[in-house]
Amino acid sequence: MTALLLSLGSAASWGAADFLGGLASRRADPLPIALISQAVGFVVLSLAMIVLPGALTGEAVVWGALSGVAGAGGLVVYFRALSSGQMGAAAPLASLVGAIIPVGVGLGLGERPGQLAIVGVAVGVAATVLVSRSGEEVPTPRSGLIAAAVAGMLFGLFFVTLDQAPDDSGLWPLVAARVSGPMMLMAVIAVRRPKWPDRIDTRTALVSGVLDMTANVLFLLATRVGLLVLASVVSGLYPVAVVILAWLVLKERLARVQQVGVVMALAATALIAV
Repeated sequence: MTALLLSLGSAASWGAADFLGGLASRRADPLPIALISQAVGFVVLSLAMIVLPGALTGEAVVWGALSGVAGAGGLVVYFRALSSGQMGAAAPLASLVGAIIPVGVGLGLGERPGQLAIVGVAVGVAATVLVSRSGEEVPTPRSGLIAAAVAGMLFGLFFVTLDQAPDDSGLWPLVAARVSGPMMLMAVIAVRRPKWPDRIDTRTALVSGVLDMTANVLFLLATRVGLLVLASVVSGLYPVAVVILAWLVLKERLARVQQVGVVMALAATALIAV
């Protein structure tokens, strides 16, 4: 139950972070938005390290650095996908693709959830597909959907590599991730020289970064006390939060099939809890 609650908290935090990051990226370049988000996340992580210390090892640093590169790259592509069309279509697609990789790896490594949990995983994946069925008449461009799929693959690699870090490493893998990811982004920004966002978008990116790091910490803790297969699927329900926020704030239409998807997401959570 602890792993489930942590995963649910991660999904809610990621959903809110992605919504805000995508909102800011509609007006500004996704590269500096992602960098700001990653940078403020390091501040949050430094405070969390006081409460959750761990052993600093080379293995933790390597796996953390790899996850940081995958996560930062995925964040840039994901923000671009969210800003190119309907958030309610891009977010679930990224989540669906991102869930396939850690589920496959987890099963390949010998993780065997209970029968009800397996049903919950299937229902959760189906819920993600239904939530992605937007009721809006304006379609998301194909480039946006491709970007969402690429972002999902990178997020899947982030989940897997972060899970490989030693269990006694505390939050050190995330520290390594928050060093490697921003370094990669700064290198790309130095070459491309995008326009820096205004004050409003900067503040939005800062809040997004706080929520994103909160989600990362919760997900890492969930994998420490539970299975990667289940943690990745439940955390991967973050599009539900994105879709609901897009409905409330941006007035994007919530189609009947999306409403069914939200209900199925709740059912999936219940099955995994049992």
